[in-house]
Amino acid sequence: MLGSKIAWDDTVLPFQLDASDIRGRVVRLDGALDKILSQHDYPNEIEALVAEMSLLTAMIGQTIKLRWKLSLQVRGEGPARLIATDYYAPASEGEPGRIRAYASYDASRLVPRVDPFSQIGKGYFAILIDQGQGNVPYQGITPISGGSLSACAETYFAQSEQLPSRFVTSFGKSQTPGSDEGWRAGGVMLQKMPKASPFVAQSEEGDDSGLLRASDILDDDDFEDWNRANILLDTVDEMELVGPRVQPTELLVRLFHEDKPRVFDPQPVEFGCQCSEERVRESLSIYSAKDIAHMTTEDGVVTADCQFCGAHYVLDPKTLGFEAEDKQDGDDD
Repeated sequence: MLGSKIAWDDTVLPFQLDASDIRGRVVRLDGALDKILSQHDYPNEIEALVAEMSLLTAMIGQTIKLRWKLSLQVRGEGPARLIATDYYAPASEGEPGRIRAYASYDASRLVPRVDPFSQIGKGYFAILIDQGQGNVPYQGITPISGGSLSACAETYFAQSEQLPSRFVTSFGKSQTPGSDEGWRAGGVMLQKMPKASPFVAQSEEGDDSGLLRASDILDDDDFEDWNRANILLDTVDEMELVGPRVQPTELLVRLFHEDKPRVFDPQPVEFGCQCSEERVRESLSIYSAKDIAHMTTEDGVVTADCQFCGAHYVLDPKTLGFEAEDKQDGDDD
């Protein structure tokens, strides 16, 4: 019920607007985002990109019937070279989804006090879905465009899935009485679900980008519902998105009460990394002893750092590479 109260920090709340055939998600990332960003000392511009990407990842990951992992990647030619995020599906019902993120950037090229999105430059936005062992991963790519990462995600769904989608996000540091300063972030996702096969028409107005728009995908009645929901979503303010005083259920009633919002069980989200010594060894198993020797430090060890969580691994080079595995198999014989 919409009046129920739960702890909303680090949750994704699925909902549906029954009168408009629109589904959506309300996300709050607080401690999880704080954990993601505390692993690194990012400049403000990069923090903003990682925060927005993390919100998008949590909303999209919870939307997909995911058995293992959703990844979002942005690669650009500007100072922000790479923004990468992963969302891992809950291991079982009731357990949290896990999210991690990191960025690679050229600090010498960053332009301070400008729109963070402009730091990416030309590049692409990619969504990768990996359903686990025995399944072929799926990858969809769209060019960087639209002025924000949220706009890139909207373009992806319009082009690749023919599903009009809208993402609104907000984030920043805040401090409540009696607590330390921390990140608060929130967002809303809307997605129009077609009643049948979507109607796709060519744009008569000549969009120079060649990108599909909602009006190109939906019939008149569906487009009217979609347009109205977007106008209502435009009235949301940043404090309503991030909380904590406004609960997601209250926000939905305020925005969409005429569209009969219906909520489902919220999904908890936490920071989580899949790195391990075993995975590092597996990644190095393709290299020969000669290759491993080039990776060995003056101290006689091979080291590896996780870009997501900062874990540091120190390994004996004699135990690494496929020749080490062959030698071990020989010893076993």
